[in-house]
Amino acid sequence: MQSFTLVRPDGMEAALAAARADAAAYIAGGTDLMQLMKNNVAAPGTLIDLEPLDLRRIEATKEGLYLGALATMSAVAEHPIVREGWPMISQALQLSASPQVRNMGTMGGNLLQRTRCGYFRDIGFACNKREPGSGCPAIKGENRMLAVLGGSAYCIATHPSDMPVALMALDASVELRAPDGSSRKLPLSQFYRLPGDTPHIETNLRPGELTTAVVVPASDAARRSVYVKVRDRESFEFALVSAAVGLAMQDGVIQDARVAMGGVGMIPWRAPKVEAALRGQRMGGDVLQEAAQLAAEGAQPASQNGFKVRLMQRTVLRALQTAAA
Repeated sequence: MQSFTLVRPDGMEAALAAARADAAAYIAGGTDLMQLMKNNVAAPGTLIDLEPLDLRRIEATKEGLYLGALATMSAVAEHPIVREGWPMISQALQLSASPQVRNMGTMGGNLLQRTRCGYFRDIGFACNKREPGSGCPAIKGENRMLAVLGGSAYCIATHPSDMPVALMALDASVELRAPDGSSRKLPLSQFYRLPGDTPHIETNLRPGELTTAVVVPASDAARRSVYVKVRDRESFEFALVSAAVGLAMQDGVIQDARVAMGGVGMIPWRAPKVEAALRGQRMGGDVLQEAAQLAAEGAQPASQNGFKVRLMQRTVLRALQTAAA
């Protein structure tokens, strides 16, 4: 790990001002960034400690659920407001990492977790995400855990986090502050970028921009929601496939459907065709199964992850059945 300067600002303005330094990075729980630094994958010259900032609020507002960027994964997962009104968020967090990591990891940090692709995290290999133009050995190499949706000839690394999958399904937005004092709210659907020929640019964050909160609208679909995660072992493992599903129903008719998947895409992957196939349908027969078949549309598996195509359909079906029960 290379040397760095640690800055401990006394407030928001000082933190944003410090971000103007070359090669500066924000650090909160540090559960991912410190690993990357120890492996020399990331080498910020300045680390800005966000611990002093008052960004831990968890509450229901007129806009929906407000989650401060420094609220920990465990605090959000266990909060009664979240468990009652947005259960898929609570479940996604509870199925993430380990209790120790959840006690440290934050909302803002979890949004920005980097891929677990082994080629990215080992500087002994080429990687377009780490060093643009160097190549992507994963495409013809070890790719069992990697993406079948949204990849390109430059990268097939999977987005690793669970919580953003639930947020994508629920039309969440991210509140951002920039060093020039400006602020904006960005829908999560516009926050992440597909790789194209620039896989090293993963989000639409501007230089020095800081995530201050996540806002999730309230809805009937959010209240009747589940998160299903399929993985190689029961704990502290990343998803092979996961599904975040919410249904709003009235008199046996599906009024609204929200479906997103994890473990299969370059970003948390929304499934609009599945949603459209469900809306307005009366429960019964093969409605859920036929809709779940659409989850795999557009999949382009690599040499070792073709099993994810069928697994996506089955995982979405299981989540739909659970939400509908």
